[in-house]
Amino acid sequence: MKLNAHYDNLKESYLFATVANKTAVYTKEHPDKKIIRMGIGDVTRPLPYAVVEAGVKAARELGDAATFRGYGPYEGYEFLRQAIADYYGARGVKLGLDEIFVSEGAKSDVGGILDIFDKDNTVLLPDPVYPVYVDSNVMDGRKIVFTHGDRENGFLPLPDEKVECDLIYLCSPNNPTGAVYDKAGLKTWVNYANKIGAVILFDAAYEFFISDPDLPHSIYEIEGADTCAIEMCSLSKTAGFTGTRCGYMIIPKKLGKCNAMWLRRQSTKFNGVSYVVQRMAEAVFSAQGVAECAENVAYYKRNTAVMAETFSKLGMWFTGGVNSPYIWLSCGGDSWKFFDKLLSEANVVGTPGAGFGACGEGYFRLTGFGKYEDTVEAMARIAKIL
Repeated sequence: MKLNAHYDNLKESYLFATVANKTAVYTKEHPDKKIIRMGIGDVTRPLPYAVVEAGVKAARELGDAATFRGYGPYEGYEFLRQAIADYYGARGVKLGLDEIFVSEGAKSDVGGILDIFDKDNTVLLPDPVYPVYVDSNVMDGRKIVFTHGDRENGFLPLPDEKVECDLIYLCSPNNPTGAVYDKAGLKTWVNYANKIGAVILFDAAYEFFISDPDLPHSIYEIEGADTCAIEMCSLSKTAGFTGTRCGYMIIPKKLGKCNAMWLRRQSTKFNGVSYVVQRMAEAVFSAQGVAECAENVAYYKRNTAVMAETFSKLGMWFTGGVNSPYIWLSCGGDSWKFFDKLLSEANVVGTPGAGFGACGEGYFRLTGFGKYEDTVEAMARIAKIL
């Protein structure tokens, strides 16, 4: 028996596990302190009413022999895939139902999709980067190269024609920086990928936060993307499904064998998302569901507006917040020391930029997913110590 030696190349702990552990230690030592958590991007608003009602109805169906269902289709029920196709169609993106795969969420998909790609492929990742992109490829032993985001390029790096790669991870709106690619930026990436024969793995988990009508929600709004891009999206932030778990992946037929390979992979390793959850997900895309999700997103963006106002008054540079639930703040030095300062002096938890890569050092991520009252209080505390 031999273990996967590539695991030895992983960092000792997952970033958010480290944040949680440091917070737990401080809380145990100071039980009288009220800790305001703005680190992990978990939602706090309840599920939309339309979603809950759909779940209750579906659960009752399973309690009746006449409407009971067992295993569902590996790619997801047709009613949900049709709802997703209609949602994209409203933006002019035409999808076949056999190009849509329902999943338990984007986090699983961004790692799982690697099963259909050879381990000898070179992967291009943005830096700063969502740690799952890195760790999933380290586990397989793939070569990783980075494209650097910084203040100068607005944390929206563009391809270097001299760099050769096979797989490209892009996230827009970006986690952790909150920056969003415009159509011209994505077109540059699409042209690059098609030119060199690479596949873009596009994470659109935060697309529902985009309010600027000129910004693309999907990479398939870009001409040529259907021959080079796989898109993954999640209902976690759109509709509060962080605990409910549902997302989807789009693999265009124009990508050749990728579509059939993924279906084969899913039929082997995945039994599908439950019927109840898929009915709840279907309700997300109804007129009522979209409206109720928009209310929750507006609540979170109200939080980021409070954060943006505070840091603007303090004269601190940041990006994100407008079309994203994240504020990416310049903290001017060691981001873990800044974490300790906020935790010990303001009792506020955020995420050190260094945990997202070398280019994240000197920056700090805060989320708008908390309660409004807590956000206001956290900003008042932070303003006092900075």
